[in-house]
Amino acid sequence: MTEIVSCVGELVERVDEVDRVLGVVDRAEAERRRWMHRIATTICRDPMRRILVLRRAEQHTRFPGHYDVMVGGAVNVGESYEDAAARELSEELGAGAPVRFMFKFLCRDGFSPVWFGVHEAVITEPLLPDPSEIAWHAWLTELEVREVVDRWPFVPGGREALRRYLVFGNEGRPSAG
Repeated sequence: MTEIVSCVGELVERVDEVDRVLGVVDRAEAERRRWMHRIATTICRDPMRRILVLRRAEQHTRFPGHYDVMVGGAVNVGESYEDAAARELSEELGAGAPVRFMFKFLCRDGFSPVWFGVHEAVITEPLLPDPSEIAWHAWLTELEVREVVDRWPFVPGGREALRRYLVFGNEGRPSAG
């Protein structure tokens, strides 16, 4: 039976250990109670295969000032990972590039456990980052990203997603969840 919690904030689907929907809850409540929910993310590459690295805005509510390779956010109720990833890419970077689903995994580091649906997009247009989300961004080679991921303060889920993504790309098969 699907449980619905009445609230005013951002609604997300609470999910279980295998990503099955349990009910609709407020995202803040899900984080406070450490309930699993879904986050759609995209790792962006440019035509030269460099990876977009960004620093989150200082006023960001989650991991302010931290670096990340993922652009994304909560999956809305009834929304697919892919649709959410495309929406977030447009909202945060002003990019309308198609997203390609790569893999998903359960991440327990952060505010609450979340299922990350990780996508890839090749960005060919100029970026228009939302300053309330992104303070800085640059395109780095894979080698440069590997050199900074453990030296810079990275969002924990972004660090884990990057490692899985690099294995996925180099072996041509998805990482285990």
